[in-house]
This record gives sequence, structure tokens and C-alpha cells, in this order.
Amino acid sequence: MYVAVKGGEQAILNSYKLLEIQRRGDEAVPELSIAQIMQQMKLAVDRVMTEGSVYDRELAALAIKQASGDLVEAIFLLRAYRATLPRLGSTKPLDTGRMQLDRRVSATFKDLPGGQILGPTYDYTQRLLNFSLLASQDHCEAEQKQSRTPASTVNATLDPNEKKTATKVIELLNQENLIEKHPIPSGDPAPNDLTRKPVKFPADRPTRLQNLARGDEGFLLSMAYSTQRGYAHSHPFVGEIRLGTVAVELEPEELGFVISIGDIEITECEMVNQFAGSKTEPPKFTRGYGLAFGHCERKAMAMSLVDRSLRAAELGEEVQSPAQMPEFVLSHSDSLEASGFVQHLKLPHYVDFQAELDLVRKMRAHSAQDTQEVDHNV
Repeated sequence: MYVAVKGGEQAILNSYKLLEIQRRGDEAVPELSIAQIMQQMKLAVDRVMTEGSVYDRELAALAIKQASGDLVEAIFLLRAYRATLPRLGSTKPLDTGRMQLDRRVSATFKDLPGGQILGPTYDYTQRLLNFSLLASQDHCEAEQKQSRTPASTVNATLDPNEKKTATKVIELLNQENLIEKHPIPSGDPAPNDLTRKPVKFPADRPTRLQNLARGDEGFLLSMAYSTQRGYAHSHPFVGEIRLGTVAVELEPEELGFVISIGDIEITECEMVNQFAGSKTEPPKFTRGYGLAFGHCERKAMAMSLVDRSLRAAELGEEVQSPAQMPEFVLSHSDSLEASGFVQHLKLPHYVDFQAELDLVRKMRAHSAQDTQEVDHNV
């Protein structure tokens, strides 16, 4: 066994070299820089930051480059690095109501205070391959001419420095007391930190939201899709999707007052769902919530749909579907755990397989012997 391990060491080292050759590709082609990934692969970088739980575009871009574009592997690299970082403090809760908006849309109200802001989105594109991108030229002017977004709903400015804030759509429903409220609990207790303590069931909503924020986008999208196909008794509306920057604030003990330490870009989604009421609650709308680093609308929307589904028991609804079951969703949402369980099958399982092989051989031998005895008796 020891000889086999030593014999495999050189093969593993050679595998590292082959992996680096594959990652670099043809050396006649200029190498992709970290700056290029940060600027031109923004949506991939944002996903890696969100699921890697580290807001650092440079590190996320580095992980993508090192992983040859495999985002799950890049998320693994970023989380592994995160585990080495010291915890310097905890920030104050983000005030998303003061978000400097790049994009803000609602499917519930046409005329909003502050207006709809379409911003950067693929929603209104034709999803046709733009072969002109194969040429090395500036396509900004051509892409603007191809745009067919409704002028009446677009924020006219294209200046990224000209941003504004706007009242949240949910406040319109709050004014009529038509939607549930979530007041800050007394003392505002600190939530469980999933990066230090594993999930325990039953899990409270802050823990579930942390899990969903770090969860695999594809898995959450599948769960969210299932709720829209009748597997969670929900009828959702997008109350509001916001993309913009918010201030990160910290209150150092030695100062005793709050200071801003920088701005981060986030995507926030509040989903509005019907609720027929219960013995203690009148009919009203309920909420699902999603938040992600950077521009991650699909992730934030899926997160908000699944968040609402996981509140079924809390709202007195019958739990029947996988998306309503916290143990199922939270235990299978993490891309690293899922990837690890699937990919570990590539590792040596010689002893286990030999045991099963011997068992199958014995079962076949017994079966053949029984067949011969029956034939003899006949």
C-alpha cells in the first residue's frame, strides 16, 4: 500500500503540470488577465463572490482564472481562502433603502415613486448571437442602436455617476397594511454564523437565508421553478428588484459611533406572495427575500421564491413539496458539498468494490446451485 502511494506521487505532480498547460491554452494567444476577467466577466465574478462569501472582485477573478472558468471550483478556491482570514468585526445591517440605484424594476406597480429604472439587463435583448463581437472593435454604439427598450420606462441617463435613491415598493403596501411586517426584534440578536456553526434543524429564517445566499444558483433555480409549477401553492409577484451600491458601516468599540468603510454593489429582490390567512392572521400578502453580491438577479429571485416556500409551516400552510422542506433544501443547496459527494466517486474505492464483487459472485453461485437442484428434482 505504501509503495502504491509513493508510485502515485509522481503521477499526481505530472497531473498538476498538465492542468497548468490546459489552463494556459495556446501560448500564441494572449493570456487572459485578472483585470479583463473583472471587467468583462462581471456576472461570473459576482456569482463567485456571492457563493464564495467574499466580496472581493480581484480574488474572485483570480479564482475563475485558476479554475479555467469552472465556477464551482472557483467558489471552492475562494471559500478555502476565506477560511484563512481573521474576523476583525461585524458591520451594521445594510440599509438597502438608501441604495444608490443602477437598476430598479417592479412587476406589481406600473407607476412607481422614482420610476422604473431598467439599467443593464439582458431582459430586452433578442438572444441572437452577435457575430460582430468576433471582430476587435468597440460595439457600444451598435448595441445601443439595437436596443428596443421602452423609452417611457427607462431612466434616461447613461452616466454611471448619476444615481438616485427611491422609496421601496413594499412601503406602498405597508401604507394599507396589506403585507406582513418584519419589525426588528427586541435587542436585535446576532444571527447564527453558518461559516462557524453548521445548520441545525429546525433552522430559523436568518440561518436559512444565509444558506440560500451561499447556495448553488442552479439548485435554487430548480427549486424556485418547481414552486411556480404548482409544487408549493404559491403565486408570486416581483415586488421589486434593486441593483445598486450601499454603504457598509461599522461601529468600532473605541469610537462609539458608526463610520462608513466603503460601498458594495448588491442585488436585492422582494417577492410578494398571496396568503389566504389563518385563524390568527387576516388575508394579506407575504414576502420572500433574496440578496446577493454584485449583479445576480436570477440568484436573488430564486432565493426569494425558495425563502417564501420554506416559510410554509410558519404560516400554517401544508408542507407537501420539496421546496417547502427546510431539511431537504438546506441540506442539498451547497454546490461544494454536492460537488464533493459526486466527485469523490472518482477516488479509489477498490476495497469496497472488491467486497461487493465477491458478494455478487457468491449470490450468483448460490442462484446457479439452486437452479441446478430444482432441475434435478424435476
